[in-house]
Amino acid sequence: MSGDQLKFGLILLVLGLVLASGCVSSEPPVGNSPEDAKAKCVYLCQFEKARGTDLTNGPCISDGSDDWEVPDWVCDVAHDPRLAVDNLMENQCEDFRNGRANHFVEVNPECNFIKSV
Repeated sequence: MSGDQLKFGLILLVLGLVLASGCVSSEPPVGNSPEDAKAKCVYLCQFEKARGTDLTNGPCISDGSDDWEVPDWVCDVAHDPRLAVDNLMENQCEDFRNGRANHFVEVNPECNFIKSV
């Protein structure tokens, strides 16, 4: 077994254990209420974290995601407590900056809810 195959196998094993342990909740229903957006953002964050995505730099995890189906909302990872870098326009979700979304949900890198607006 090559090194790449071993790494891939280990990743699948870890993801399987995380899913089996219940650390990643089942996908919430699609809607566009603040509660729906919050639940979907936390879920998407947990999913990204489980697959090894680095969330420490506060990425917008809804931009470009096929799993984000909450109209007029975005899902952003921010520091908690917030840092000045979190307030910079270039660090906001593209759909929010461009006016395609008017509301956002913020979670921290551990996928804990911070706020929604």
